[in-house]
Amino acid sequence: MHRFNLQTIESAPEKSRPALKALEERFGFLPNVMATMANNPVLLNGFVSSFGSFHAGSFDEIEKQVLLLTNAVTIKCPWTVAAHSTFAIEDGIAASEVKAIREGRLPRDPKYAALSALTKALIETKGNVTDADIDAFVSAGYSKAQILEVVTGVGVSTMAATTTNMAGTPIEERFQPQAWSAAA
Repeated sequence: MHRFNLQTIESAPEKSRPALKALEERFGFLPNVMATMANNPVLLNGFVSSFGSFHAGSFDEIEKQVLLLTNAVTIKCPWTVAAHSTFAIEDGIAASEVKAIREGRLPRDPKYAALSALTKALIETKGNVTDADIDAFVSAGYSKAQILEVVTGVGVSTMAATTTNMAGTPIEERFQPQAWSAAA
């Protein structure tokens, strides 16, 4: 059951409309999560600002999707798992790596595994990671400062996952082939 209207650019509150227009241009369609967030301009505009900052950061597209998909699975959000599985495959992540993350396992690639492990640890420990967690991330070739970028990615993805879980946001047809459930 979807608890909020899926807003359009025309039906959304005035202060949500510029962000919706920009998102529609970026994606070529208006994802349901953003159409849900548009019910409240504070949420939508905070998300868009953080989203833009995260996507302009130092991680490449594959690393971003590893982080975002790991977050989605860890939070157990069917909408974000389906969306980020789709985007990950489109961005060139091997299907076996996507499958591993969807099953709660680490990717085989050591660098992606370190990123996924730190992302999961940050969520599960509510930020109280260990020195070993940080050392494993840095030893994989990331900088210590990039941990703070992971925090940004977790925050952005958590906004989307929390919204869709709470709102019961429906999964678009485009993402249906990657539908997922926590029991999967």
